[in-house]
Amino acid sequence: IETEDYNLAGLNTPADHAARDEQDTFYTNAGPHVLLRSQTSTMQIRALEKMRPPLRIIAPGRVYRNEEVNARKYPLFHQVEGLLIDRHVTFGQLRGTLEEFYRLLFGRELKTRFRPDFFPFTEPSAEADCQCPFCSGAGCRTCGQRGWLEMLGCGMVDPNVLKAVNIDPGEWSGFAFGMGVERIAMLKYGVNDIRNFYNNDIRFLEQF
Repeated sequence: IETEDYNLAGLNTPADHAARDEQDTFYTNAGPHVLLRSQTSTMQIRALEKMRPPLRIIAPGRVYRNEEVNARKYPLFHQVEGLLIDRHVTFGQLRGTLEEFYRLLFGRELKTRFRPDFFPFTEPSAEADCQCPFCSGAGCRTCGQRGWLEMLGCGMVDPNVLKAVNIDPGEWSGFAFGMGVERIAMLKYGVNDIRNFYNNDIRFLEQF
């Protein structure tokens, strides 16, 4: 359970942003501004309130979204949030960090690309892709014949996020990224239905 202040307002999400709509977020009867956490990015704000920079955190956790249940979407899933705040942090450092993550995850060097996107709490923001490790970019069923796998969202921490927790964006900067654990597992192991993780089918579980 989380509050709107941490889940939305503290992450620079405007009052009229679509993410505040009940179509996307599960609100509770515990209060008008209490909800089920829709992203682990809330941990950025909690960490920045309690710790002063420089800081580096990894925050895994369960999140909830009002999603239609299908092979790729489920109302609850897990994310891992990464945050680094220091002096003179660059987008190049973010890219290098993610490229090393891909290398360790798939066991070899892979090409990467960053496509512009929008997240309220990062600027600039990007979707980070890596070359499909199963077809080396030629196109296959896993990557939908595109040759690329969409891995995660990332970007440089928006100065407004730092100001909100009394950190001077003129002195400090940082990057953040967030990824779906189930999505990464589906890509790495060729799982074609996210519901398999929650059905407790012993035939599926014994494969791992």
